[in-house]
Amino acid sequence: MTETEIKKNGARRAGILMPVSSLPSAEGIGTLGKSAYDFVDWLERAGMKVWQVLPLLPTGYGDSPYQSCASDALNYYFIDLVTLREEGLLEAEEYADIVWNEDARRVNYGKLFEEKANILKKAFARFDKKQKDWQEFLDKGVYADFALFMSLKSHFGYQPWSKWEEAYKNAEKEALEEYAQDHADEIAFWQFTQYVFLKQWNTLRAYANGKGIKIMGDMPIYVAFDSVETWKHRKELFMLDSEGALALRAGVPPDAFSEDGQFWGNPVYDWEAMKQDGYDWWKRRIQYAFSLFDIVRIDHFRAFDRFFAIPSDAETAKEGEWLDGPKAELFKDLKDCEIVAEDLGIIDDGVRELLRATGYPGMKVFEFAFDNNPENEYLPSNYTHGNCVAYTGTHDNETLRSFIENMEKVERKAFETALENECLKMETPYVVETIEDECKSVIELLFASVADTVIVPMHDVLCFGEDARLNAPSTVSCQNWTFRYLDKDFGNRKAAWLKNMTEEYDR
Repeated sequence: MTETEIKKNGARRAGILMPVSSLPSAEGIGTLGKSAYDFVDWLERAGMKVWQVLPLLPTGYGDSPYQSCASDALNYYFIDLVTLREEGLLEAEEYADIVWNEDARRVNYGKLFEEKANILKKAFARFDKKQKDWQEFLDKGVYADFALFMSLKSHFGYQPWSKWEEAYKNAEKEALEEYAQDHADEIAFWQFTQYVFLKQWNTLRAYANGKGIKIMGDMPIYVAFDSVETWKHRKELFMLDSEGALALRAGVPPDAFSEDGQFWGNPVYDWEAMKQDGYDWWKRRIQYAFSLFDIVRIDHFRAFDRFFAIPSDAETAKEGEWLDGPKAELFKDLKDCEIVAEDLGIIDDGVRELLRATGYPGMKVFEFAFDNNPENEYLPSNYTHGNCVAYTGTHDNETLRSFIENMEKVERKAFETALENECLKMETPYVVETIEDECKSVIELLFASVADTVIVPMHDVLCFGEDARLNAPSTVSCQNWTFRYLDKDFGNRKAAWLKNMTEEYDR
């Protein structure tokens, strides 16, 4: 994709954050099937111009899409089985009796792990492997390493690559070539999962684009230790020790989410080594993202200025230190890309200079606005320019409803006073008779703001409570990344309300 095809769009607009995993479906998780198209139709009725998704990567530790086994693979859980049946690749009885989950509101990732690949293998057995586009797909080799990695993972009982037999652990060429020869069909199957995903995704994206809706993807800055990249490219890309083990781990110091900081555990990049070829791996990764999405949000953008590195034997993230990243040099040829910088956390002059140098919009999160500081940059009346994306909250925040309801009585009163003042400044309605009214007042504030783009998580549009929270950072639980919506949640009344606001505030 050329730079002219991914130019920035400065028009005022609004959108919804909705992970694919959270879409309704009868398959245990959201898929790229009918419900995804129904959601696009709902976005159109609501006047929305952006659909923001979470990473489409295979989920890893803690079922997190931010801990994936590959930076460019696609989550085969999202492949729609009904579509495959309609194409003659599956029979309904081959999956109709599977109980994917006991609770329609929750994804059961364990069940998906047990069942989904086996069903897709039945489709692969019927697939015409002589098709020209399939052969061309294989020749491109984009997902070849991922497919080999997944086959090896299966072969070694899904242990991390660091525990494989030495020859495979060290990706020795002869051993891998022999393995690939002996397991060619299984490796081709894992390629097939990517081929089918892309076919379904590209059709869905074209449908959304045809209705004037752009899709915003999400790029995690880091990859998991147990990933294709650390397995195959550990010396070129990461700061590992001589044995290939983690020397430093990624994370953040104490912040609003954790008193001890967050110990993510991902390997950190060897930016000095990457600089030698002009950060080629990163540039290719960004261009690949734009082959999937119209807009790309890059997670933890501040780490390109300075990143927090924690010794592998540290007990908490407090023991880490800040090290220099590549800064604006990495992005000097990418300034015209429609990138959103997740500039949250500890923001200093270096991060502000990076944003200024790239020109990318940062994020304004309403839930961070209330610290009794009238100059807080997240208060909508304090937005100094439109080059930003305003959110009620992100995928890591409480839902807006639970954010408000969890306040102590005195804190709640102070919040409502501050909210009233914001509404007066922005000349928007201030209604707080019910918690639903309060949430609607907040969302309208953001629509009225100077922010070029406003993104509202679906759970805040619906004023859902704590059960709908997507993720609580620094925790691992069956609540994280599992919440799902039902068909009944997407009513015309909410769509009409949003549509009216887009017209009122020129979005």
